[in-house]
Amino acid sequence: MEKRKHRCWIQVMGLVPYLTAWEKQRSLLTSKLHDPTLEDVLLLLEHPPVYTLGTGSTPEHLKFDPETQPYELHRTERGGEVTYHCPGQLVGYPILDLRHYRQDLHWYLRQLEEVIICVLAEYGLQGTRIEGLTGVWVEGYKVAAIGIKVKRWITMHGFAFNVCPDLSGFECIVPCGITDKPVGSLQQFVGEVSLETVRQQVITAFAEVFQVEMVQ
Repeated sequence: MEKRKHRCWIQVMGLVPYLTAWEKQRSLLTSKLHDPTLEDVLLLLEHPPVYTLGTGSTPEHLKFDPETQPYELHRTERGGEVTYHCPGQLVGYPILDLRHYRQDLHWYLRQLEEVIICVLAEYGLQGTRIEGLTGVWVEGYKVAAIGIKVKRWITMHGFAFNVCPDLSGFECIVPCGITDKPVGSLQQFVGEVSLETVRQQVITAFAEVFQVEMVQ
């Protein structure tokens, strides 16, 4: 008899202010810490323009005065350096209990990368990894950034996939602290693309990569 797949609920949230989504993640994580029987959740959304800093981010990767920043700027508890979020970028925040999967953070990061790589393959693109770095590249352009936080094996934060965003906001930072590799988007390689279509492709790929049943 085939073992029943673990379930993960999808919440499609639309365009959400960064602080609202951050609080939503923390609330879900806290609930799961208190009640481990609660099912996993994948939040899928976009943010208005915002810069976020990881725990180890350094100010020299900002090309502006933090006191007069062009958009909101928040330091978060995720790993990684500074990045930029904006409409047209699909953001995924999985709130997963890794005890149901594998208690291995490197494995988890590679799985998130694999989700994006699977979606890129749908468009005939080869998504690649770069040793020693986290994220997904296409022809040398970084199209997806990943930064996570894990508490007692429960995850928050996640991935940001540049589907069809205005990339100009990245010009004000050194994205992820990487000086020699440009940021790109799916749209620059395939032309007009639907974020709604890509979102569904991400859901399908997430189910396959993590071997879960996605529930809406």
